[in-house]
Amino acid sequence: MSAARAAWLREALERASREYYVLDRPVLSDAEYDKLFRELRDLERAHPELRTADSPTLRVGAEVGATHLAKHAHLVPMGSLNNAFSDEELEDWASSGRDVAGSDFDRSGFCCELKIDGAAISLTYKDGVLVTGATRGNGTVGEDVTANVRTIRDIPLKLAGARWPSLIEIRGEVYMTFDGFEKMNVERVKLGEPVFANPRNSAAGALRQKDPLVTAKRPLRFFGYAYAVPGTTTLPFTTQWELLETLAGWCIPVAPHRALCTSLPDVHAWAHALETAHRAKLAFAIDGGVVKVNVLATQDELGSTAGGREPRWAIARKFVPDVAETRLVDIEIQVGRTGVLTPRAVLDPVEIGGTTVTYATLHNFDLIAEKDLRIGDFVQVKRAGEVIPQVLGPVPEKRDKEDSPKPFRAPTKCPECGTPVVRAEGEVAVRCPNELCPARHLEELIHFTARGAMDIRGLSEQRVRQLLEAGLISDPATLCDLTEDVLAAMPRLVDKSAQQLVEAIETSKSQPLSRLLFGLGVPDVGEETAKLLARRFGTMQALKAASTEEIEGIHGVGPSIAASVSAWFASVENRALVKALVKRGVNTTEPQRAEAEGALLGKKIVITGTLPTLGRSEAKDLVEGAGGKVTDSVSKNTDFLVVGAEAGSKLDKAKALGVDVIDEAELLRRIGR
Repeated sequence: MSAARAAWLREALERASREYYVLDRPVLSDAEYDKLFRELRDLERAHPELRTADSPTLRVGAEVGATHLAKHAHLVPMGSLNNAFSDEELEDWASSGRDVAGSDFDRSGFCCELKIDGAAISLTYKDGVLVTGATRGNGTVGEDVTANVRTIRDIPLKLAGARWPSLIEIRGEVYMTFDGFEKMNVERVKLGEPVFANPRNSAAGALRQKDPLVTAKRPLRFFGYAYAVPGTTTLPFTTQWELLETLAGWCIPVAPHRALCTSLPDVHAWAHALETAHRAKLAFAIDGGVVKVNVLATQDELGSTAGGREPRWAIARKFVPDVAETRLVDIEIQVGRTGVLTPRAVLDPVEIGGTTVTYATLHNFDLIAEKDLRIGDFVQVKRAGEVIPQVLGPVPEKRDKEDSPKPFRAPTKCPECGTPVVRAEGEVAVRCPNELCPARHLEELIHFTARGAMDIRGLSEQRVRQLLEAGLISDPATLCDLTEDVLAAMPRLVDKSAQQLVEAIETSKSQPLSRLLFGLGVPDVGEETAKLLARRFGTMQALKAASTEEIEGIHGVGPSIAASVSAWFASVENRALVKALVKRGVNTTEPQRAEAEGALLGKKIVITGTLPTLGRSEAKDLVEGAGGKVTDSVSKNTDFLVVGAEAGSKLDKAKALGVDVIDEAELLRRIGR
C-alpha cells in the first residue's frame, strides 16, 4: 500500500510541477502541493526503499555538503559554435558547407533557434529518469552538478511520453529571467549580501554551489536544444525541428521564436526580425540566434572541423549586445500628472542594440534603495520592451572602495514647486500633493491630448509646453479656443501646420465619452475602466449624477475606484471643466452597443503579431464590439488566438495548450465583417 501511495504522490507532484513551470497552467495551489510533498517526504523517511531516482524530494538536498564537484565524461563531446556577425559571414559558412555536402546542404532547410545567454549543461537520462547533470567543462569532461540541477523546476526528473532512448544526454542552457534576477538581487540587498552583476554569471555560479539548498533559492530556468546518444541508437526523430518537437513532448522546455527556414534569405529575414523586434521583448537574455542544417543525416555528413571543436552544420548568428555597462551620471526626478515623483537615470551615453542610450527608467525610489544604486556607479543597462531602457543593477566590483559613492536619498520636497511630498501607507509612490504644481499641470494637458485619450495629432509635448508658457492655454477646454491665426504666430509653426492642428482639435471633439474620461485623468481610471463607466452610464451627465454605490455595482470597478470617480465629480473645478468642454462642443456620450447579441459574446481572445490591415486598438475595439474580451496572455481559458506577422511565444503556448489559432480574415468572418 505504501509503495502504491508513494508512486501516486511522485506522479501527482511531477505533473503539478510540469503544469506550473512548463505549461504555465497550475492546477494545484501551493498549499496543496506542499501537503503532498510533505506526505511523500515523510513516507520515504519511514521507508527509504521507496525513494526512487525520479522522486521530487530529490530536487533539494540529496547531496548536501559535498566538498568538491566530481568529474563527468560526456557521451559525446560538447562542441562550441563558430560565429557569424553578418549576412555575408553566414553566406560564407553556407558556401563552406556546400563544398562538403553539395546540394544536400540547402535541400534540407535550416532550423533557426535562439542563442540563450546562459550556462550550458548536459542532462543524462537513463530509461527516462534523470541520473546526471553536468556542466560543459572543457567539452569532453564537465563537472557533476546533479544535485543542483534537480532543484531546477523546469527540468523533469522523469521524461514524459515514451520512445526515448534507453540512454540519452539532453543538452541545453540554464538561465535566469530578468525579472527573477532583479528580485533575487533585491532580496540580497535586504540581507546585506552583495548583488550579482548579470543573469548569465549568476546562473553559472548557482550551478556550481556546493549546497543544493543555495541553488534552489536561485531563480534558474532551462531550455533544451540538442542531444547525444551512444553508438547507433535508434532515434524517434530525423531532423532538428522534429528533435525540438520531441523534446517538448518529453516536457523538456524549448525556447520560443524558433523557425524552419527553407533558404538562407529566409534565415536572414528571421535573424533581422529577431534582433530588431522580438529580442527586446524577451524575458531573458540572448546574444543571437543559432542556425542549424535541419536533417540529422546531413549534419552527420558535414561533421566537424579539425579536432572536432566546431560542427560544420551549425553556426551562431551573433547580434549587437542589448545589455551594456556604463556610468550612472545622475538621477533626475520627474513629476507626473497625478503628482507621482518618478526617478530617471542619466547615463554616460552607451550603444545598446544599435541605439545610443542616455536615459533609463528607475520606476520608484524603493527600487533604487533595493538595488543600492548610487550616482557615480557603473551599472548594467538593458533595452526593455522595444525602446525603453532599464537599469538592471550596479557593478559592485567596480565601485571605488576608498571613495565609494553615497547612497541616494529620495527627495522630501517636490523639485518643481517645493511642496513637501507625501507617501500613502502601503504605497511605493511618492507624490506632490499640490494640484497647482506647474509640472502636474503640464503632464495633465499632455495626457489629455495623447493617443488613447483625445488623440490630437500634431500636438506634441514640446508644443503643449510652448502654448502653456505663452499663456494661450490653461486647461483642456481652452485647447478648443485655439485658432489658425494664433497658432501661425507661434515659432516654427507654418500656416499649413496651424490649419492641420486646428482641424485635429476639431476632430477630437467627436471622440467617445470613454476617451474623454481617460483623457481627463480621473484618478485610478485607466482606459479599460473608462470604457466600463462610459458603457454603463452612456453620458457624462448620467455618470456625474450616479452614486458611489451605483458606480461600484459595475463588474470590474472596485470601491476605491468608485470613491475616486465620485470625488472627482464632486469637485467644483472639475464640474466647471466639464461644463466648459460641453459648451465648446466636445462629445460627452458613448455609442451604445448590443453586446448581448454579439458574435463573440463571452469569448476571451488574445491578439499577437502584426495584423495585415487592422491596428491593435482597432482589432480590440472590433472584438469588444462583438461582445468579446481581449486579454494579454494565453491560458487554457483562452477561446482563440488571433495571429499576425512575427507572432512570438504566445503562438507556441497556444499550440501547446490546444487553443484555436486564427488569422485576421477569420476574425472578421466570425464577427460578420
